[in-house]
Amino acid sequence: MCLHNDSVRYGIVGVGLMGIEHIRNLLLIPTARITCVADDYPDSLSTCRDVLESESADRGAGVQFFEDANALFAASLCDIAIIATPNHTHHRVLMDAYDIADPQMHILVEKPLCTTLKDCREVITAAKKRPGTTYVGLEYCYMPPISRAIADCRKGVIGIPKMVAIREHRFPFLQKVRNWNRFSKNSGGTFVEKCCHFFDLFNRILHPSVPITVYAAGAQDVNHLDEVYDGEKSDIIDNGFVVVQYSGGARACLDLCMFAEASRSQEELSIVGHKGKLEAFLPQLEVRTGLRGQDSCGKVRTEVITDDRIKYQGHHHGSSYLEHLDILKAIKASSTDGASKIATAGLHQGLLSVAIGVAAHMSVQENRVVRLDEVLSEDEITPPFSEKQ
Repeated sequence: MCLHNDSVRYGIVGVGLMGIEHIRNLLLIPTARITCVADDYPDSLSTCRDVLESESADRGAGVQFFEDANALFAASLCDIAIIATPNHTHHRVLMDAYDIADPQMHILVEKPLCTTLKDCREVITAAKKRPGTTYVGLEYCYMPPISRAIADCRKGVIGIPKMVAIREHRFPFLQKVRNWNRFSKNSGGTFVEKCCHFFDLFNRILHPSVPITVYAAGAQDVNHLDEVYDGEKSDIIDNGFVVVQYSGGARACLDLCMFAEASRSQEELSIVGHKGKLEAFLPQLEVRTGLRGQDSCGKVRTEVITDDRIKYQGHHHGSSYLEHLDILKAIKASSTDGASKIATAGLHQGLLSVAIGVAAHMSVQENRVVRLDEVLSEDEITPPFSEKQ
C-alpha cells in the first residue's frame, strides 16, 4: 500500500446508513482522505454528495463518484475500501474486489462477513491469496464501557469468567434501501445480521475457550407483521434467547428484544467470575464492578467510562471512530506484527460470529441444541484470537 503525504486514501462502497456513518468518522480523522465513493442507488449517492459538501467541503472536494463498485476497484484510487453494502451482497463485492483491485488494498467489510457459511469460506480462501488485509466491522468491542469491562476481565479482576450475559432491548430494524433488511434471505436472519456483534463479544470474553453448542428460541411476534414488499411478507425474528456453551465450561446468553425501545438501557453486558461481577450499560456508558466478600448487592462501584480520542460518537458510542484509528495504526506499522495486535476482527472472527448465528437459526427452526461442529469443521472452531489477522 502506498501512503500519500502520510495520508491514507479511502473508498466507500455503499453509502446508505453505515456508509455515511463511516464517512462522518473519516472526515474527523486528520490522516484519512476520502477519494472515491460507489453506490448503484442514485438517492444514496445524492445524499453522500450533500454530506460531503455540507459537513466538510474542503475535504470532500475531488471525491470521484461511481455507480458501480467494480469501476471504483479498477480505478486504484484508495488504500482502504470500506464495504457497507447490503449483507447479501458482501460475498460478491468482496470477491470482485479481490479479483479487480490492487492486491495491496486493505478492506473493511461491515458485519456480518457474509450471510452464509459457504460464502464466508470462499471469501477466506480468496483473501489468503492477496497481501492486503480484510477486517470485519464487529466494532462493539470498542465501545468504551464494553472495552473496559473486557480489559478488566482479562486482568483477572473477577477471576475466571463463568457466565456472560448480554441483553439488547431496542427499537425495531430501521428502514433500509429497497427494504433489503426485511427478509432473512438478504440479511442472514436476525441472529446473523444483528447478533453477530454479541457472539463476537462472547468469543472475546471467553477466549481461549471456543463455542461448542447453541440453543435458541425466537420468533417474529410484533414487528413488520403487516409489511409486504413485491408480494413477499417480511420474515424477520424480532425477539429471542440464545444460549452458547463453551469448551471451558462457561456459558453465554443473549436476550434480544426489538420492540423494547422504552427501556432505561439499550444494551447490558454482565460477566460473572468466581471472584465477582462486571457490568456495562449503554447508553449510560457505565461500568459496575462488584467483588465477593468486599461488595454487596446494590453496593458496587460505578464508573462512567469515556475515551478522549473519540471525535465522533455516531450510532455506536464512538466505537467506529476507534475502530478506524486501530486499523490505521495497524496498516502503518512497519512490521506485519502490527495487524495481529489490534482488536478489530479479522476473517476468522467474522466466520465464527456468523456460524453461531447460523446455528441459532437452526436451533429455532428445529427446536433442538445444535453443535458448532455441525456447521463448522474442527479446524474452523479454533481460538478466534490466536492467529495474525
